[in-house]
Amino acid sequence: MNISPSKLNKFLMFKLPAAYFTGVRTKQLNDTTCIVTVKHRWINQNPFNSMFWAVQGMAAELTTGALVMKKIRESGEKISMLVANNNASFTKKATGRITFKCEEGLKIDEAINKAIETGEGQTVWLNSNGINKDGVQVSSFNFEWTLKVK
Repeated sequence: MNISPSKLNKFLMFKLPAAYFTGVRTKQLNDTTCIVTVKHRWINQNPFNSMFWAVQGMAAELTTGALVMKKIRESGEKISMLVANNNASFTKKATGRITFKCEEGLKIDEAINKAIETGEGQTVWLNSNGINKDGVQVSSFNFEWTLKVK
């Protein structure tokens, strides 16, 4: 089974309902890029009338995690994945529709290939930036994923 944006959105509804109900949606997924959007609404706001940081984090993590899941599936190997570390910075209030994008599929390929070749666990840092409708970056997230062949 291929992983597609519609299948990921269905997955969110059943396995990550907090992300689904706050409006996190996958828009694009290919070999190098994953794009996820979320719109500022009442359900995902903070007391300062902008999007809660954790909602932004869910969307950002999904961009990186979906790419990792896709690459693992394509490898044909049984590989475990887990976030070991993360950090974020916020540069502007997140209002309106925020688009998160991770374009680091090639880094994942390298880590998976090394894990398969060596049999040792690997880590890879992936970045996802949140951009508002005006093209201004509102946040930047980094996730350290660990990959290990089972």
